[in-house]
Amino acid sequence: MATLQKIRSKGPLLVIIIGLALFAFVAGDAWKALQPHTGKQDVGEINGEKISAQDYQKLVDEYTEVYKFSRQTNAVSDTELSQIKDEVWSTLISSKILEKEAAKLGLQVTDAEMKAVINAGNHPLLSQTPFQNPQTGTFDVDLLKSFLNEVATMDLNQLPQQYAEYYVSMSNYWNFIEKTLRQSLLMEKYQSLITNSMISNPVAAKEAYDETNNSMNLLVAAIPYTAIADSTISVSNSEIKSLYNEKKEMYKQYTETRDIKYIDVLVTASQEDRNQLEKEVEEYAGQLAAADVELAPFIRSTGSTVLYSEVPVKSSAYPRDIANKLDTAKVGVVSAPYYNRADDSFNAFKVIAKVNEPDSVQYRVIQVVAADEATTDVLADSIYTAIKGGADFAELAKKYGQEGQEMWISGAQYEGAPVEAENATLVNTLNNMKKNELKNLDLGQVNLILQVLDRKAMTDKYQVAVIKRPVDFSKETYNKAYNNFSQFVAANKTLKELEANAEESGYRLLERKNFMSSEHNVSNISGTREALKWVFEAEEGEVSPLYECGENNHLLVVALVGINETGYAPIEKVQSELKAEIIRSKKAEKLMAELKNAQSFADAKKVANVVTDTIKHVTFSAPTYVSITRASEPVLGAYAANAELNKLSAPIKGDAGVYVVQVIEKENNAGAGSFDAETEGSKLNAVAARAATRFMNDLYMGANVKDERYLFF
Repeated sequence: MATLQKIRSKGPLLVIIIGLALFAFVAGDAWKALQPHTGKQDVGEINGEKISAQDYQKLVDEYTEVYKFSRQTNAVSDTELSQIKDEVWSTLISSKILEKEAAKLGLQVTDAEMKAVINAGNHPLLSQTPFQNPQTGTFDVDLLKSFLNEVATMDLNQLPQQYAEYYVSMSNYWNFIEKTLRQSLLMEKYQSLITNSMISNPVAAKEAYDETNNSMNLLVAAIPYTAIADSTISVSNSEIKSLYNEKKEMYKQYTETRDIKYIDVLVTASQEDRNQLEKEVEEYAGQLAAADVELAPFIRSTGSTVLYSEVPVKSSAYPRDIANKLDTAKVGVVSAPYYNRADDSFNAFKVIAKVNEPDSVQYRVIQVVAADEATTDVLADSIYTAIKGGADFAELAKKYGQEGQEMWISGAQYEGAPVEAENATLVNTLNNMKKNELKNLDLGQVNLILQVLDRKAMTDKYQVAVIKRPVDFSKETYNKAYNNFSQFVAANKTLKELEANAEESGYRLLERKNFMSSEHNVSNISGTREALKWVFEAEEGEVSPLYECGENNHLLVVALVGINETGYAPIEKVQSELKAEIIRSKKAEKLMAELKNAQSFADAKKVANVVTDTIKHVTFSAPTYVSITRASEPVLGAYAANAELNKLSAPIKGDAGVYVVQVIEKENNAGAGSFDAETEGSKLNAVAARAATRFMNDLYMGANVKDERYLFF
């Protein structure tokens, strides 16, 4: 148990706090993977390999527990869980793709390589583990080995539950890190192979140096495309088809998407709701004034968003509107109920205590746990008496399998969350002990022999019972909104009817193109999984049923406008884009013809619709912003880098117009520095290393990934 204590010594609140419901299962999602979905049991496919819902759920569970363990929490929010699911899916794709490529190339990570990396302790993944040396703050392989040896030899059934749970959690955490480390090393090998195939050379290094450090000042004459009306340019269907065939690969879609239109009704509180809530807070404030009220359960019963904590904290730990009133508030007096516009809430509070306590306390502890409470008490009294009599604290700690190290606890580690029962007793005890004071704290299952070594940053703290009720709608208000909207939906069952009647009925019809199933919800509204499933199972033109969603405060109806299947986008989908490009090209031909006879910059200025400017510090490596056409034009930097000084260019086709330019000055911006082939080569190699990471994207495109997680999750 000594290793566990050493690992945990950086955390101040001991096992009794850290052991609160760690390793809790993520309820509400596991069962979904086991439900039948029209005979399907797979969430997707990667390189032809089907991924089962059960296997994916196991990975999500594993990652979730690691996430909770690393953040010392027993729950994750819906947003965090969605992020975890996406991270697991992304990692799974990368792993499957990498495994296939590594097998072709004969790449692998051996056990010997893993052992060497862990012994060296320098890999970034290792720095994220709890196995850190308390003095250096770096990964300590000896601490890891000691922990693994303890786990392998101990009987967890003989330990108190909170210790056993923590050992299991820590073991699973390390197994995850070890698996991830092996995958990371394989990826590093693959990327290194790609990077080293793109070695720089002196010629490329010199060109890169010139592109960055050589700049030009230009005279620019331009005719914007807006000088010619689009209506004067004719475009045939054959021209559009020809350009489509030329650019077809640009319109390849690798993920199936949907185009939708939807109405989202956000239900808000009425004035009657606000009046009723204000009355409720006034009544609660009257009850709070009673001397015999049990504060923690009472505050919970009021529906307050600020739960009661039995530990005094700094004023900054409370909501700002409460904190601003604490200095002038009297202890034991309930504030007059008030409305706070900043968070749209009605409020009342009562200051229970004002104290002056240290913000940080340095202490050490011996945790005493025996077969039962009576035996624990006897052993704790014995240890306490021995230390009182002059025994060495650290030596006694080691005798009972602990380090007895010095630790700090500060307000930041417990402020912002309700601290009650044994946890509050521990924190309050430490904050009220004097320097060098020794105490035997009985917490039932465990006794703590505490010694405070130092106290710092004495500050005013407050223990406050807060009633904070955000304004919310009533059941009656919700029912009224629901009835009105359901009547509208019943009367408008087609997309055409929604488009015609939404605005007149007071609703806004919104549009979203290329909606993907991996987005987890519709229009960033939580609780819209069923609506998302409907979108990807509906036919074009269908209108969904009415969905109640969000935090029970949204009403939603969706219409499916179009289906964008994987493969090449139909020419009809990109026709307007292609037509615009053809019009731009035809305009460019006309304008280039008008400028081609200009022999000097003065000649160019005389051409109709020409605008001019002087642009300084143009380089090859960056697009040139042209203020007269309000556009960035990469082509101008490319031309200027190779142009002759003081010679007018031929007409140049740009994105926003046609240009002629004249380089009037060339500069070198390297200052006192000069070209160094080795330095510039290193820069190119760094660029190659970044480019290597993009190879995974190319491999993804060829992996035929199918993502159907929305059917299950």
